[in-house]
Amino acid sequence: MLGDYGGLGTAHRLLASSEVSSGFAALYERDRLDLTVEALVVKSEFASLFTEDEIGIAQQRLDQLGYRPPRAPKAE
Repeated sequence: MLGDYGGLGTAHRLLASSEVSSGFAALYERDRLDLTVEALVVKSEFASLFTEDEIGIAQQRLDQLGYRPPRAPKAE
């Protein structure tokens, strides 16, 4: 999929699907939701690349599994 649509195009397609991808499921099984497209989409640094609906879908999928992103260390 990455070869056909690139990173951003793939992310949009994964979020448009009503089902989570097999990759998402595999990362969940390995306790690595931090590596999912969904986890990257909800990061503020990437928010401008996605619609509010897409960000909401990503957040909902993560919330359903109890995922909370790690907090960034405080700047000194």
